[in-house]
Amino acid sequence: MSRYDLVVIGGGSGGVRAARVAASYGAKVALVEEFRLGGTCVIRGCVPKKLYKYAAEFSNLFDVAQSYGWQVSAEFDWPTLRVNKEKEISRLEDIYGSLLHGSGVTTFADRAVIEDETHVRLVKEDVVIETARILIATGGRPFVPDIPGADLAITSNEAFDLPTLPRRVLVVGGGYVAVEFASIFNGLGSKVTLAYRGGQVLRGFDGHLREGLSEEMQGHGIEMCLGTQPQFIEKTAQGLRVTCNDGTISEVDQVFYATGRLPNSAGLGLEKVGIELGHHGEIPVDEFSKTSCETVWAVGDVTNRAALTPVAIREGAAFAETEFNNNPTRVDHSIISTAVFSTPELGTVGLIEEQAGARYEEVNVYVSRFKPMLYSFKDTHTRFTIKLITDAKTDRILGVHIMGSGAAEMIQMVGIAVTAGLTKADLDRTIALHPTAAEELVTLKQPSYKLINGERE
Repeated sequence: MSRYDLVVIGGGSGGVRAARVAASYGAKVALVEEFRLGGTCVIRGCVPKKLYKYAAEFSNLFDVAQSYGWQVSAEFDWPTLRVNKEKEISRLEDIYGSLLHGSGVTTFADRAVIEDETHVRLVKEDVVIETARILIATGGRPFVPDIPGADLAITSNEAFDLPTLPRRVLVVGGGYVAVEFASIFNGLGSKVTLAYRGGQVLRGFDGHLREGLSEEMQGHGIEMCLGTQPQFIEKTAQGLRVTCNDGTISEVDQVFYATGRLPNSAGLGLEKVGIELGHHGEIPVDEFSKTSCETVWAVGDVTNRAALTPVAIREGAAFAETEFNNNPTRVDHSIISTAVFSTPELGTVGLIEEQAGARYEEVNVYVSRFKPMLYSFKDTHTRFTIKLITDAKTDRILGVHIMGSGAAEMIQMVGIAVTAGLTKADLDRTIALHPTAAEELVTLKQPSYKLINGERE
């Protein structure tokens, strides 16, 4: 029987990082992945989504180009995008394999099930391997409500590999995956309707960005049906017929569900080692990613702490530092920069207005909304939004929220300032770079309004 110091179940970003770092400290490591190395992010998440977003943005740029004197005639070919995407993620998958091999990690293309505290079964090979530690990094999976005809819908798992671009798409959901794919399908030429049961998209994000993005999406031709959700889906000769709770009926070619994700924790044998799952199927862990079992840890989306690839990577590295380098390392989840790759894109870090008002006695809120310079020659609804939130007493930056082209790149840099605890005065001392949208961050003067004990004044 093979024996290892660590068996990692799951070959996504968090699991791969943990395996490589542990191996670098001399551990004998095995990694088991039943699908493809790279996990959700590389194979059917962040990476292909960003590539498809780039493709979708060209339609808008072609339109703007004419105001600058360009005569543009272009056609979009879905198969070309799909084929080139597959080439790129296959390249990245090979890199993941090479990095693991180069680190001395043994990989198994198999399904792993925990047998007991120190043994893992490889299902296809039907062999058991022994290990001192087990790390679960199996990520998450899309959730689709159980309604009649739900099997006719797709999720982000299937969207990138559709044989043809659907002419009419109903996107169901109001989170970041929903607004991103609504923007992608819209930009590529589909007629898009977004149905969301809530009153506004992106629950939990800043209000200015939520309202602004909804306006922008409608301005791009996306039909927003808020307070609405499908009741059943039927197949017809022309496509799919969707009946919603408000009685409306939509005829579409594709229904895309983006109604959240669940931890991918089923069928791992956790019950054999006494691990009880949380309400959403998550694996409960402590600050060092350790479960209730002394030999089992978990990182990434399967723990439902912060379902973001960089967080999983940081958690995986922290686990390896703690367990194999005698360097107890915790991950601070309190400040995480986040992007939504919609059109326009959003970048956000720190507290939103409601959170700041609830935690601090007096809060200053600065809001700047302006027409992007790119659209100088066009009459357009598009606006760039920058919002800065500070503690009025200490001047510390509590949150920054941006909507517009390049927002994600900007928020990564601003995230450094927020994490470092910098103040509005630190921004004020910074000389502006002109002409840029980002210069607004260092030229904001008076607060747009204040919050006193959570109330706007």
